This record gives sequence, structure tokens and C-alpha cells, in this order.
Amino acid sequence: MKAFRLDELEAERAANDGAYLQFLRERNMSVGLYALDAGDQDPQQPHQQDEVYLVVSGRGSITVGMETTQVARGSVVYVPAGVAHKFHHISEDLRVLVVFSPPES
Repeated sequence: MKAFRLDELEAERAANDGAYLQFLRERNMSVGLYALDAGDQDPQQPHQQDEVYLVVSGRGSITVGMETTQVARGSVVYVPAGVAHKFHHISEDLRVLVVFSPPES
């Protein structure tokens, strides 16, 4: 079993000065913590993998393809591989669990 605590993952991510911390990588999936502070610009480009976002804290919007929705704690968003997507209008620091399948390359 592998078990993680969000507060420890956030501390590790912050200590490494990065917006993204991959903390689990297995044969069929990878999982990371993505952080965008209020007012940040999301630099993402489309990925080659399907992904699921689970917002653990914060508030903002996400556009996937031509659709936009607001997100906050508890929001779950699926993004198909190859589709353009970005978080924006981030009004509270976002912390998001990201699941890639297959694993992010």
C-alpha cells in the first residue's frame, strides 16, 4: 500500500519550487498535485493522456475545449487526451489532484 497526506505533498511541492509534484507513478496511471495561486496563469498544453482533476481547495474556472465551468473544493473534471484546457480566473489558491492514464510521459 502507498498512502499520502495532502499537507505533506503540498510541503514537498512548495519546497521544490514547482507548480506540479508527481507523487505516484504506476503502470497504468500517475498522480500528482498541481498548484496555481490566485491570479496565476495556467501554462498547460494538451496532454497525450486522459486526465481527471479533483479540486482539493481553492476556486476558479476551467475551460476544456469550448466548455467552461467554475470549480471549487470537491469539483471533478475529466479532460480527454489531446484536448486544450486551462484553469483561469483563479480567485482562491487552487490545489488540484491530477490523475493521468496512462502515466504522464
